[in-house]
Amino acid sequence: MFPEGGDPRISEAALAAAAHGLADPLLLGPAGELERRLAGDPRSRAVRVVDPADPARVERHAAVLGGLKRFRDLPGDELRRRAADSLYHGALMVGTGEADGGVAGAVYTTAAVIRAGIHCVGRAEGATTVSSSFFMVVRPFRGPEAEVLTFADSAIVPDPTAEQLAEIAVASCRARRRIVGDEPRVAFLSYSTRGSAEGPSVDRVRAAVAHFRRMSPHTAADGELQADAALIEAVGRRKTPDSPVAGRANVLIFPDLDAGNIAYKLVQRLAGAEALGPIVQGLAGPWCDLSRGASVEDAVHVACITSLLAD
Repeated sequence: MFPEGGDPRISEAALAAAAHGLADPLLLGPAGELERRLAGDPRSRAVRVVDPADPARVERHAAVLGGLKRFRDLPGDELRRRAADSLYHGALMVGTGEADGGVAGAVYTTAAVIRAGIHCVGRAEGATTVSSSFFMVVRPFRGPEAEVLTFADSAIVPDPTAEQLAEIAVASCRARRRIVGDEPRVAFLSYSTRGSAEGPSVDRVRAAVAHFRRMSPHTAADGELQADAALIEAVGRRKTPDSPVAGRANVLIFPDLDAGNIAYKLVQRLAGAEALGPIVQGLAGPWCDLSRGASVEDAVHVACITSLLAD
């Protein structure tokens, strides 16, 4: 389900996903406008248009909103206003099971998308941190084939605690197993490798590794590691010869949002990597974010990941 159906990139992504049998798309937006745009396109037969301003839908969704703790004190007019908002309407569709998952962020900011998800989809059982990961499809750099690396968190948590870093890593491993299908090898990144430097952020990363090992004792992980030690075998052997992941890491946990966000954009723009995501983690249902610079292809890719998460 795409709450931003009025954006031409999103309507085209829905048509493309339908044409290739990748999803059964729902487009949210003004029904008349969307139907005129889709008219005559044979792919549109598989796309359902939902108007969040339809009075019957607004009343139904306002009633659902009024039952949520966050909104129960709001007056009826405000509940109806929010229920008619495309982003909140879409998040409620996921939260109530009317849609299997949602993809937004081409128009709305990440902060708005995450707020709607937390309020209307809700947190997953046992989750205390809502975070994100990117799947970075990178050119061959340590073998003959392209690879998929997980970068986390690159979109949501600005200054994670050690406990949050560990939870971000657990959620990122779960998503990787589900989508990529291989076994995670986790590197907690820092400007230090195993005591080569000291500082508060290094201490926090070390504590995160200890938390992660308690939470996921059977997943290969190490830290603190510098990025070259985590990714390049020769460097990893030299700096940390006993590490279970050095030189082979495929899940990179960044110490804060500055590092994670800057890293993914640099790798995307300078190294030509394909950035899929952000994949939102820690919610009760699949509710994924897009960059506002997303292309049609980006939206299709994230819709496919969302569909896989809903299976």
